[in-house]
Amino acid sequence: MAAAVAVAVGVSLSGCAAGGTGARDEGPAHADTVGGKVSAPSSAPAAAPSKTADRVNPVRLVKDDPTVSAEVKRELKPCVADEYPVDVSYGDLTRGPGSAEDVVVNVLTCGDAVGVGSYVYREKDGRYVNVFRAEEPPVYAEIDRGDLVVTKQVYEKGDPVSSPSGESVITYRWTAGRFTEAYRTHNDYSNAAGGDASQAPDP
Repeated sequence: MAAAVAVAVGVSLSGCAAGGTGARDEGPAHADTVGGKVSAPSSAPAAAPSKTADRVNPVRLVKDDPTVSAEVKRELKPCVADEYPVDVSYGDLTRGPGSAEDVVVNVLTCGDAVGVGSYVYREKDGRYVNVFRAEEPPVYAEIDRGDLVVTKQVYEKGDPVSSPSGESVITYRWTAGRFTEAYRTHNDYSNAAGGDASQAPDP
């Protein structure tokens, strides 16, 4: 399990956005990113909503973070012009009423978009602090109904990068000021689609 290290990063909430790639690139948070509806029944009091996070500069956030490994920082370089291989999403993971939404940053490789590092930043006193990191590639973190879901591809000896043998999907929840593992699943991929047709059973 990745350590949840709370280290202040000198980036304010109003930092400018940097270029990124991927369908989940930075942008305003939507209701479906945190799961469920944003409105509460009229008969029940509504919970205090989190503030919508200002767009951050994810590249600066990662590069200024002393908990990020030197290897990941070396990978974090422009692929084309000023386009960096980062995916960014916003949502409520740490359930802090009145605080800004949390920021999930995934750092990828330029060539094949393999995730080399996943991080969660939480707003505290006007700055973001690192509260989660996973740096065992290939890795990718997402927000799913208020939980942090981390997917890790599993490779057996001889597997090409494009064809892992399976994946582990780990769900984390914010408990007592840190992320703890709630449960995990493992999926083994079938090699039937790419297998030798001569080994298929007779009709």
